[in-house]
Formats: sequence, C-alpha cells, structure tokens
Amino acid sequence: MNNVFKLFLPAAAAALLAACSDTGDGPESGAEPAQQPVVTVYSSRKEHLIKPLFDRYSEDTGVEVRYITDAAGPLLARLQAEGETTPADMLMTVDAGNLWQASQQGALQPVESAALDASIPQHLRAADNTWVSLSVRARTIVYSTERVDPQQLSTYEELAGDQWQGRLCLRTSKKVYNQSLVATMINTLGEARTEEIVSGWVDNLATAPYPNDTTTMEAIVAGQCDVAIVNTYYFGRLKKQQPELPLALFWPNQGDRGVHINVSGAGITRHAKQPQEAIKLLEWLAGPQAQGKFAELNKEYPANPAIDPSAEVASWGEFKADDINVEAAGRLQAAAVKLMDRANYR
Repeated sequence: MNNVFKLFLPAAAAALLAACSDTGDGPESGAEPAQQPVVTVYSSRKEHLIKPLFDRYSEDTGVEVRYITDAAGPLLARLQAEGETTPADMLMTVDAGNLWQASQQGALQPVESAALDASIPQHLRAADNTWVSLSVRARTIVYSTERVDPQQLSTYEELAGDQWQGRLCLRTSKKVYNQSLVATMINTLGEARTEEIVSGWVDNLATAPYPNDTTTMEAIVAGQCDVAIVNTYYFGRLKKQQPELPLALFWPNQGDRGVHINVSGAGITRHAKQPQEAIKLLEWLAGPQAQGKFAELNKEYPANPAIDPSAEVASWGEFKADDINVEAAGRLQAAAVKLMDRANYR
C-alpha cells in the first residue's frame, strides 16, 4: 500500500465499555458519552517517524490522532481536491520548498502562537506564520577517508574547481533537496555565479547523477568518486548499517554563510475542523517533550535550539549553519530548476 492510515481509538473503546456497563442507576443514565477531540494529520513523514510521537501525545492528553501518510505532492493535491470537506487538521511534510508550496496554494492558515514563536527560530518559520519547522537536516559534503584529506575541502563552490575533475558524485537534480540547495545559493550568490558553480559541478562528475543519497555514498565506497553532497541523516543511516565504511562528513563554508540546512515541518490546514486542538499538537511537537525524540527518530537536529541533538548526531561535530530563512528554498525553487536544466544537471 502506498498510503498508511492509522486510527487510534483508546477513548472510543473506553466509551464503548462504559456504555456496555451502564446499569442505569446514576443520574447520567442514558446520556451520550463525552466525545474526545480527534486531530487528523496528513504526513509525508513515514509512519515509524511519527507514530511514537502521536502515541505519546495521545497518552499524555487523551486526544486521538489519526494520520494518513503519502508523498508530499499527492497529499497536497488531495488537500486541494477535498477543499472544505477535508478531514485534515494538519499537514506535515519535509523540505521547506514543499511547505512553501503548500502555503502559496492556500492549503495552510496563519497561526498566532507565543509558544511556537518561543520554540522555533524566525528563520525556520514562515513569514506569514503558516508553518514552522520541526526538525533540521544539513545537506553537506561527504568524502572518502581513504582518498581525500579533509584539508582539501572548503566550500560547496570549491567542488566546481579543477582539483575535483572526475571525482564528484551527485544525486539527481530532480530531487527537491538539491533544488533547495541551489535555490538558497541563488539567494546568496546570485543567479549568474550559482550557474557557474553548478556547471562546474556537472563538469566534474565522475558518473551520471544517482537516484538517491545512499547510492551516491555507495559510489564513493566503491571508488567511483571521492566526494559528494548528501543529507546528514542518510549518512547516519548508512553508517549505522556499516560502521566501518570509510566515509566522513565535512562542514563547508564555515568562513562565510555556513552549511546549507533544510527542514521538516508542519502547518494547520486552511479548512481544519479542529484547529485549536491541532495548534496544541503542533506546539507540543515544537516543545521540549517531543523535539529531541522527533529529531532522533530520523537522525536529524531539533528545530528548537534549546534541545540538544542525540549523541550520535552530536558525534558528527558542531558546525555553523546558514541562517537564511528557509522559505528561500521554495520562493526560488522554480529558478533553481531552470538553472540546473541550463547547466545540464539532470
């Protein structure tokens, strides 16, 4: 099945048991049992990354959480098609570009929340308050520890240099993660300079782009190339499976703008039936009870700066992150796609 639908019914089951055991002796005999609120979430995050959090929230609050999982595009299309009839109270997805698109298409509503303002930094939130980040991932350089001295590395831009001719691997430009990286580079460096860099990357490719970050790193291990650009959590997953792999992360651009970061996040849907309960869930996800676990489940960084990353993620080292508002990844996504096409980055 492409979609996963889970319905948690502890409160409903309790109500049913109470109804069956009612002897009619009390003053409330025959009264309808109180209905617990239900929050419905459309999520492009996988079930194993959200179920533990929703289970905990239900245990703590008594609020039921229903969720449907699918890819970001189909979920947004579903929201648009359902319109006012949608059961969804919250949209949860990955990549600031997807969140920006959902906001631009009118699928989300602004939320005024002092708790969210206090938990999530401004550059990780929508300017119009339609969504907030819940976890952060860095898209950084990974290299072969057998063939690369990390002192040879410095910036994303430098990977376009002659010294990396035939030594670079990249994931396809069709994936939103690379589109977001290029979009933020356009914002900072300008379109002409960014196109020059991306063209240099293409010239330095050892092979055609790979379909995902894992196969890209496996190409380094196989000796097909020496360096690549990947999301940190893919590195964490691969190293967990094969701890002895001769790969390491490098944090580029520490002397200027910092490492490119992206996010997962969520917003309240425009036609939410339980907007206040959904806001409470969103505030809880951004708060101290959930942030560490939310990030740890996918080897990411908490979006709440007051919460430390897991020991494994922290072991990768500290870095300066680009503090550009991540909305730029969506705002300039179309320009990034056109630029990569002109550079023959496929």
